[in-house]
Amino acid sequence: MGQGLLSRLWGNKEVRILMNGLDAAGKTTMLYQMKLGEVVTTIPTIGFNVETVQYKNMAMTVWDVGGRGKIRPLYRHYYQNTDALMFIIDCGDRERLEDAVQELHKILQEEELAGIPVAILANKQDVPNAMMIDTVSVAIGVQDKLRERNVCVFATSGTTGEGLFEPLEWLSQQIAVRETKAAVVKPLERAVPSCMTRFSSSLSAAVKHSLGLFKGRVISSS
Repeated sequence: MGQGLLSRLWGNKEVRILMNGLDAAGKTTMLYQMKLGEVVTTIPTIGFNVETVQYKNMAMTVWDVGGRGKIRPLYRHYYQNTDALMFIIDCGDRERLEDAVQELHKILQEEELAGIPVAILANKQDVPNAMMIDTVSVAIGVQDKLRERNVCVFATSGTTGEGLFEPLEWLSQQIAVRETKAAVVKPLERAVPSCMTRFSSSLSAAVKHSLGLFKGRVISSS
């Protein structure tokens, strides 16, 4: 489905994107690079930052949630009505890669985030000896543990802005596809009960007729 058709279907659509990851992964830098197109001096986020990023026909409200340990139990308060997840991984911090992977998998177990598209941003690619995108993909289990999820991994740099709009493009497409499927499925779901009721009534009548025909007889497969 082309972008022109999507625009005609929804016009300017508002969506909610959760941006998450460990502390110091570069979430806030990335948020303001997307919003302003420039690097903004940041301090560790306590609580959250929220900005609206306009991308094509989508106004993306991006929630940048602080990644420090004490804040993580509060994450679930931000999950409701989330349309997509951006999870940021610091590719310059090999020692905490496993911590990041565990946090990602924990978040994806939340029922309110079921079925949403997930963009993994392998950030800080500009840092010397940064982990390659293949290393991150294997670590998070894209081909095994997450094979049932709609996940895509992107190489990014929040400070240079490199690779930041590819995940926005992908998310906009995935959100649009999900909305289209929901628009088709919901009317069908409403129609199914009445169809099933008619089918059930017909089936009951057929069963009663069969029982009447075979009353007093034993039907055996032998």
